[in-house]
Amino acid sequence: MTDVEAAARRFIADVWNAGREETAYELVGPDCPGLGGTGPAATLAWHRERRAAFPDLRYKIVDVVTGGGRVAVHWRAAGTQTGQFGPVPPTGQVVSYSGATFLRFDDAGLIVDVWSCNELFQLLQQLGVEMLPPPGGVTGPGA
Repeated sequence: MTDVEAAARRFIADVWNAGREETAYELVGPDCPGLGGTGPAATLAWHRERRAAFPDLRYKIVDVVTGGGRVAVHWRAAGTQTGQFGPVPPTGQVVSYSGATFLRFDDAGLIVDVWSCNELFQLLQQLGVEMLPPPGGVTGPGA
């Protein structure tokens, strides 16, 4: 079995930070879900979308936990928003936020699942997006 921690670190260093898209074709399996499909191309589609909004975005690995063909990576990212980010037009704002990415590998050492969680609310606040509760307040069970 491949060293999954080394493969996860390479995925972040090469694909996320260095823009070496060819590395995704070496590390990502054909059935790995991504943006609008599966496989390396779909995984890269998400990456390209984020990179278009933050061309200088860089990820720093804070901690890594491995076990059973899975890798959890706690990371910190920083970059400048010079492109459209969802509904947010370019602001020129430098942002810094944290997240965690969970990778699952198959027996051949290919990434077959990528799942990320990040501080999107914090990121949007740094871009100046005003978050307001819905008119009329909160409704529903327990409100």
